[in-house]
Amino acid sequence: MKTPPSQRLVELGITLPPPPEPAGNYIHAVKTGNLLFLAGKADGPYIGKVGRDVTIDEAYAYARQTGIQLLGVIAHELGTIDRVTQIVKVFGLVNATDDFIEHPKVMNGCSDLLEDVFGENGRHARTSVGAGSLPGNIPVEIDMVVEFA
Repeated sequence: MKTPPSQRLVELGITLPPPPEPAGNYIHAVKTGNLLFLAGKADGPYIGKVGRDVTIDEAYAYARQTGIQLLGVIAHELGTIDRVTQIVKVFGLVNATDDFIEHPKVMNGCSDLLEDVFGENGRHARTSVGAGSLPGNIPVEIDMVVEFA
């Protein structure tokens, strides 16, 4: 029998945070049909550009923590992450120097987390792009699309 995602969180020692207050005129998620579209999130102790102020390892950890923040939004919206049937798409923005080219390594922080929690259903399509800046000079912002039952 497959371990439910909520149990995997316990095994991984992860406690999901409540959603933060929106930083602007938007909502955390929109449900349409059996899809949940999540607004971009960021969460972590680092500020600055990856490749100058933030290392790849620090940015990886930031992306992982942002993934946990997104899981908290999913749990809030659906009542439990156990309703997730597939992580469909992850879109990551990396606030990086002009010569930085390791965006996928940064975004693996979120992707690895999702696979650890959801197994095969956590494997997803993904975009990793560099940004000249992000709000508050954060190093990473991530949004995602989730299928649920």
